[in-house]
Amino acid sequence: MSEANFDLDSADKRRTLWIVLWLNVGIAAGFFVTGYLGDSSALIANGVDNTSDAMVYGLSLLALTRTRIWKRNAARFSGIMLLLFAGGVVLDVIRRFIEGSEPVGSTMMAMAIVAAVVNLLSLYLLKRLENKDVNLRAATTFSLNDFAANGGIIISGIVVLWTGSNWPDLLVGLAVAAIAVYGGVDILQDANQDGRESREKVAREGEE
Repeated sequence: MSEANFDLDSADKRRTLWIVLWLNVGIAAGFFVTGYLGDSSALIANGVDNTSDAMVYGLSLLALTRTRIWKRNAARFSGIMLLLFAGGVVLDVIRRFIEGSEPVGSTMMAMAIVAAVVNLLSLYLLKRLENKDVNLRAATTFSLNDFAANGGIIISGIVVLWTGSNWPDLLVGLAVAAIAVYGGVDILQDANQDGRESREKVAREGEE
């Protein structure tokens, strides 16, 4: 693609969102497979996270031609999904802590490196979009969260290889959940702020 700016609701914007959506679907599948084979809570957590990301990108595509109220509600749904995802990850970490697990550090590192490259590509594509609405801002937040989480997985994979313990994997699983909570709250706050600005604009127009 060229370096030219994207117009709101343009074909380039839709194409970018489709690309990012399918990148996340592919990475989510990779996380689930490697998380199962590598017995890693952190990888499975990121798989669920990327699945929710793909849902957000799908909502963003639907929202491009919808009303501002619809876009805010879609963003709120995205934020709530993130919070629910975080709760599920915490439950999985607790289960693995009680039952025990044997994560494979090399598998964790390899998958996280691949995912980090994909996240950087997604961020590059999303950052080029101008005049982002609340859903596109949510999509950017998700990609930033994913990149940070992948860095944590790489570090935990190294520690797992070094110590042979599962606690680094569990800690990163909890960290991914914490990042999801932060992102979900941030998205909900952004949606609420957008709602306040919209109401203030209507009020000003009514006074004129």
